[in-house]
Amino acid sequence: MNKTPHLLLASKSPRRQQILHDAGFDFDFVEIDAPEDFSSHLLPSKICELLAIQKSEHYLLPIKTSILVTADTIVYVNGKVLNKPNDRNEAFAMLTELSGITHKVYTGVCLRNDTKKHVFHDCTAVTFYPLTADQICYYIDTFDPYDKAGSYGVQDWMGYVGVKNIDGCFYNVMGFPMAKFYRELSAF
Repeated sequence: MNKTPHLLLASKSPRRQQILHDAGFDFDFVEIDAPEDFSSHLLPSKICELLAIQKSEHYLLPIKTSILVTADTIVYVNGKVLNKPNDRNEAFAMLTELSGITHKVYTGVCLRNDTKKHVFHDCTAVTFYPLTADQICYYIDTFDPYDKAGSYGVQDWMGYVGVKNIDGCFYNVMGFPMAKFYRELSAF
């Protein structure tokens, strides 16, 4: 792999950190608290890109040789965005809605240094098997759905037994489209 510039990952997601680390990238973690406001009239691809840009704009780059990486993942189904659930009831409702159907997972990524900014997204279609109420309750009670868009992690039990098909990048569903990121970073 070519030597990359210093990366700053602004993400609270342990999955994004793991994916970047496992792909061999050296990076420093920075914390950003940014609003996650968007118009429901936007296309889902534009929503995830906008959220990644909002995160990026809330951080002042300290080193001119650094590239700030921000990202946001959304689950889109039946014309609406499923964010992270606020409570058990919301997680149950989300997983019930995803049961037996195909939804899309969008991740927007923003790369920014002191002279330019580049934004892109990836989209993956995910189809769930039908899920029973008992399976959904087991998942919510045993795993942590509260920090995941759509209330599930493809890398845990739900991915093992609930996901029937994935059309697109698996890592995008985890929260970071690594293969596309690698190519976009190289071009940046």
